[in-house]
Amino acid sequence: MANRSVCAKLLQKQNHPYFFRCLSSATSSSVAAPSPVNFTEKSEPTTADKPIINFDDFKVLFSSVPTSKLIKSSINLHMVAIEPIVDTGMWVMNSKLTETPLLREIILGVVKNTVYEQFCAGKDLKEVARTVTKLCDKGLKAMLDYGLEHVNDNESCDRNFNEFIQTIESTKFLPPSSVSFVVVKITAICTPSLLRRVSDLLRWEYKDKSLHLPWKLRTFPILSDSSPFYHTPNRPEPLTPEEENHLHLAHQRLINICEKCVETNVPLLIDAEDTALQPAIDYFCYSASIMYHKDDEPIVFGTIQAYLKDAKERLFNVKKAADKMGVPVGFKLVRGAYMSSERQLASSLGVKSPIQDSIQETQQCYNDCAAFMLQEIANGSGSVVLATHNVKSGKLAASKAIDLGIAKDNQNLQFAQLYGMADALSFGLRNAGFRVSKYLPFGHVEQIIPYLLRRAEENRGLLSTSSLDRHLMKKELIRRLTSSIS
Repeated sequence: MANRSVCAKLLQKQNHPYFFRCLSSATSSSVAAPSPVNFTEKSEPTTADKPIINFDDFKVLFSSVPTSKLIKSSINLHMVAIEPIVDTGMWVMNSKLTETPLLREIILGVVKNTVYEQFCAGKDLKEVARTVTKLCDKGLKAMLDYGLEHVNDNESCDRNFNEFIQTIESTKFLPPSSVSFVVVKITAICTPSLLRRVSDLLRWEYKDKSLHLPWKLRTFPILSDSSPFYHTPNRPEPLTPEEENHLHLAHQRLINICEKCVETNVPLLIDAEDTALQPAIDYFCYSASIMYHKDDEPIVFGTIQAYLKDAKERLFNVKKAADKMGVPVGFKLVRGAYMSSERQLASSLGVKSPIQDSIQETQQCYNDCAAFMLQEIANGSGSVVLATHNVKSGKLAASKAIDLGIAKDNQNLQFAQLYGMADALSFGLRNAGFRVSKYLPFGHVEQIIPYLLRRAEENRGLLSTSSLDRHLMKKELIRRLTSSIS
């Protein structure tokens, strides 16, 4: 049954072999500042017999995809890979053209029949149910993300809370085990202005241990020495009584969401956002993680963004603290989706960006974090969702999991990709026997447009590198055409 307090057992980490490897491989400077930043090299992504993930047999790879869907996906992916088209689309959606009723209707119609249908699961829970059922038939699970974020008042927070409760409740009527997570953005149930205030206070508390935060609940480490602190140049004022009340209301919304997740036996995934708000988001996530878990399984999963320079250190610190408290923890590991805005803010303030200096460093950080969590799972502790569109990272993680003896159907390990993207990787991992989920944003077109715009802006490189999907889809379509003719 779910626990609302810390489990009694304490996991002893002193004899953890991976822990010692991390420390022994560190340089003298990193020992002085104990950051677990050096991880062992991963194995090659093949077995003695054959590749773990096979992309050669595209007939088997796309066997569960109807030809009509394959054609439409191929067209959409080719379209969003062309930057001028993406730029034009973003300009139109942000322009005053959308203020003219007739033009707005035309624009929304185009969006709905192209990128919306490609990347979103539907406008309501009824349409989502059909999408989830189709994914289930293909051997994939669903992560339900009602597209709500960045509210301005408590009334909106309450409305969003009710939508999340309905989303969780809806999983009772879907195929068994078809939903792996319900996703929540904290900015949908707590105003960003309050999250920014809480984040400022948490950052200052980290630098000044004498600062007392009377509202603070028990949590895991939120920041590290390598975290960005430039958002809070001066000592912030304490929360006002009104702010504390609003914080309590926001926390109560999250508590009620957790209660509903426990009741329906569906884990909760809390998405990461930008660094100005992330300390408060992690505070919400970690305090809830301590309160809610099911025996040795986490109920609440946080998100680690590997493009941040402090990602590995924070991941290690949280995992170590959770083990000492006897609390099972789970993470979704992603590369990150706010790179442009993070760099722009740092540049405007004249400070160093919190983002890794190169894509290679981000990839290395992601692979290191994945390797660390896989080792933890192999040792019987921890859960991870490896959310990646990078084929090499997927192969490396799958290979390491096999080398460590982690069963492919182990509920503490799964892979995930965005709905409508990286289908070849999703199907390849599924065919290899791993648990795979698709991240399903849903809601009315107008409501989802901010999500689509952000995806277009922040994932230009990702969209343009969908060449593997486009290439394999083309091959499969040619094969089907040739087969039908002959």
